[in-house]
Amino acid sequence: MKLRDLPGLGPKSEQMLHQAGITSVEQLNALGAIAAFIKVKQASGVTPSLNLLYALVGALEGEHWLTIAKSQKAELIMQLEGYALLEQVFAEAGEALNLSVKASRHK
Repeated sequence: MKLRDLPGLGPKSEQMLHQAGITSVEQLNALGAIAAFIKVKQASGVTPSLNLLYALVGALEGEHWLTIAKSQKAELIMQLEGYALLEQVFAEAGEALNLSVKASRHK
């Protein structure tokens, strides 16, 4: 299954995820929506729209992104702010926050 096959994700979302090094559904599941959103932000140097975050959550939960935006908006924004604070702590310590996940191997 391609990333664009997940509900709410299309070719543009898939392209942004690929640029961030997220090339499979398994990697997206392992990272989760928040970490994937941050990786897209880091890879592009530009903060993507929160609609991408809602679409990522929706894709992983099988919900429409508008439903996610209405029901989980505040919680997701607080989680993003938590990651921003964590990045700041790491930066002050001279380290980078590593959000990588290894690709799974199937036999």
